[in-house]
Amino acid sequence: MPNIKSAKKRVKVIETKTLRNQMVKSAIKTYIKKFEAVVAAGDKAAADQAFRLVVKKLDQAVAKGVMKKNTVARRKSKLAVMLGKIGA
Repeated sequence: MPNIKSAKKRVKVIETKTLRNQMVKSAIKTYIKKFEAVVAAGDKAAADQAFRLVVKKLDQAVAKGVMKKNTVARRKSKLAVMLGKIGA
């Protein structure tokens, strides 16, 4: 348990940021699952729309510092490949 005032504040701030990061990551997982469900259904138009939404949320996570840039790039690439397979 921290004794110094600034250390106590850091504990509070870290808890707040941890909760925000968990919320963002959980929401991203939900959007990805919805995208995968649309891809499994084979609806190209809905999949394209869902893909744009997932990419937007991933980019926002990078901007907020919740996720790393290369991790997001890898996930977007994986999702783009899934999207491309619908048309084939």
